Amino acid sequence: MEDEEWTLVQKHGNQFMVNGQPFYVNGFNTYWLMVFAADQSTRPKVTEVFQQASSVGLTVCRTWAFNNGQWRALQKSPAVYDEQVFQALDFVISEAKKFKIRLILSLVNNWEAYGGKSQYVKWGKAAGLNLTSDDDFFSHPTLKGYYKAHVKMVLDRANTVNNITYKDDPTIFAWELMNEPRCESDPSGNKLQAWLEEMAVYVKSVDPKHLLEIGVEGFYGPSTLNRVQLNPNTYAQQVGTDFIRNHQILGVDFASVHIYPDSWISQSISDAHIDFTKAWMQSHIDDAENFLGMPVVFAEFGVSAKDPGYNSTYRDTFLNTVYKTLLNSTKMGGGGGGSLLWQLFPEGTDYMDDGYAVVLSKSPSTSDIVSLQSRRLKTFNSLCSWRCHWGCKKHQHHPGTGTTLLYHDEL
Repeated sequence: MEDEEWTLVQKHGNQFMVNGQPFYVNGFNTYWLMVFAADQSTRPKVTEVFQQASSVGLTVCRTWAFNNGQWRALQKSPAVYDEQVFQALDFVISEAKKFKIRLILSLVNNWEAYGGKSQYVKWGKAAGLNLTSDDDFFSHPTLKGYYKAHVKMVLDRANTVNNITYKDDPTIFAWELMNEPRCESDPSGNKLQAWLEEMAVYVKSVDPKHLLEIGVEGFYGPSTLNRVQLNPNTYAQQVGTDFIRNHQILGVDFASVHIYPDSWISQSISDAHIDFTKAWMQSHIDDAENFLGMPVVFAEFGVSAKDPGYNSTYRDTFLNTVYKTLLNSTKMGGGGGGSLLWQLFPEGTDYMDDGYAVVLSKSPSTSDIVSLQSRRLKTFNSLCSWRCHWGCKKHQHHPGTGTTLLYHDEL
């Protein structure tokens, strides 16, 4: 891809756009890329995972642009950064472009892994602040200041590999405020809503060019009591998030939803997980189109090999369910913007596997399903512009292949 074609992803209504063409996403998560790139012995695994992802047509990767106060920390303490780790993130971004992969970069974790909000609270306590809960992260002015300083440091970073400032780099698809934010101390959702509103405006003030999403799991909350029955369990209504309200915030460009029936409903695999997945996805696609007017990305979905009753056939059925539900939206030019598999690993990284890892070279059937979805989305992306509204229903001869690709209602 020539540099003049490698432009920022934009949004037009409920579609992503690149160079005036729709950009429906088939992507993946590999959260540890920066940390692996920080060590020369593991850096080749970053290239390897991009190479494998590219080989099955994946175009977007979601990964962490944070690691706070821990082993190989990017931010060792507030405003103190490890330049070697920052250069590792530089490498990840420049390497992604070589494989025509764009990145969603998340800026902090709700959970303790890689530091998370709890590390910010520890820093605050060390500075003498009177803090009683990890959720003080969302409300204390000093901690909000720490987070904003990190945002600014990352967005203003000049990449040492390609000399492009992050906030100007088209390789970055979007920023994510937080991975799976929850604020259980305030089930009304007001505390988290105020934080999201403040930080969305702040990110846009530093970088108005890139898209922004907030990173929530998609649970319905108090603003839509008519939707809470769609949640996977009653607890989901108590974690301080509110899908519709959270996504009506100024500066938020697209919606994020996660899909983990094995974590949310029951660990044991069952057909109920597939039924839930279809309903959960369709309700959020409908909401994105009818209420939010923006694309929705199913930014994490997966199944653990550690689940009772798990087998690779079930995983393939689960993937097919996600992909086909999205395709039904894509065929109508709808708001189902794409999905990101959790998670893609190269060979030799089993010690990092949380049960959800997909190693394509060891899973040919899964690899085929991923590759087919990529090809279908590429067909839509390349053969239609948004102006046609997917109205043309015809066969398109694909130059150079001697084959006829079916698209729109025929795929």
